[in-house]
Amino acid sequence: MRRGWGGWLLLLLVVGQASAAPGDVQRFPARGAATAQLRIHGSTDIEVFATVIADYQRLHPGTEILYEDVITQDIYARYLRDRGGAQAPDMLISSGMDLQTKLVNDGHALPHRSAQTDALPPWAQWRHEAFGISYEPVAMVYNTRTLPAARVPRTRRQLLELLRAPDAPLHGKVGTYDVERSSVGYLLATQDGQRGSMAGALLGALGDNGVHLEERTGVLLDQVSSGKLSLVYNVLGSYAQARIEAGAPLGIVEPEDYTLVVLRTAVIPRSSRHPEEARRFLDYLLSPRGQQVLSREARLMPILPAQGQQRGRSPERSYRPIQLGPGLLVYLDGLKRRQFLEAWRGSMRQQAGP
Repeated sequence: MRRGWGGWLLLLLVVGQASAAPGDVQRFPARGAATAQLRIHGSTDIEVFATVIADYQRLHPGTEILYEDVITQDIYARYLRDRGGAQAPDMLISSGMDLQTKLVNDGHALPHRSAQTDALPPWAQWRHEAFGISYEPVAMVYNTRTLPAARVPRTRRQLLELLRAPDAPLHGKVGTYDVERSSVGYLLATQDGQRGSMAGALLGALGDNGVHLEERTGVLLDQVSSGKLSLVYNVLGSYAQARIEAGAPLGIVEPEDYTLVVLRTAVIPRSSRHPEEARRFLDYLLSPRGQQVLSREARLMPILPAQGQQRGRSPERSYRPIQLGPGLLVYLDGLKRRQFLEAWRGSMRQQAGP
């Protein structure tokens, strides 16, 4: 598919917002004589992914790995800006499923097919070029000390009712992603708009309550952990679970009406200098051992069922996986994006009304 005016507008919007300075970079030296190198740009925190890299190097001690922590929006923008350069990544791992899909659609990915990739359920891979390696339920997270258990919403309708309650318990105390700065936030907001009839009313109620907007999950969780916020909406659940295990006064609600599921998605870019090493690392991530390390050590939810469970089944209960594929490109169209953001800004400004 050729890039039209909408594609160029998207590129200008994203590159214009990309950080000029590189993110945190960590070098993982080869454990033996260096025979291979792999450079990864990932949106998963280095401290989370380090355990995965360490285990891979136990199997492949000759591989040196450089991991750069990059926000989802910058992964896309920097690849387009710097591809072909000496620092070009060999693998992109991002929860920005729509931007990863666009890279594939625009011809920037290398294909890979193996026994490990063939084991993925259909909703977790596209064209053998974009691959889900773990999944992430999208949740509401609340402070157990500032929001009484009896008032904790379990559905979006209950959240809407709480936002409209006469005593305004969440006024100035609710947060979510800033969809103009967070590509994951934009993806989730557009998915809500497609799936839920009350999405517009919920956005309006968030605006009326002076919603606090942030770019990154960690900042939102810091604020709800400290009590500055009482509840945050549409955030990645595994990050909150790790804080709960560390003693933070947090509770997690996976909405009972539907729980969106984001895939942490891997793409091997066409400009990779070490594509075979990238393919080998991808197969490790999708192997039983790699999936177990992702689950037990990195506290990320594995995309493939454990041994003995049904192969290729969708996540359980009310989970609604966001499927990889061309449907994710709809709201990356320049006109669609502009219209959605204008409506979103209007909702966020409602608090300034009479």
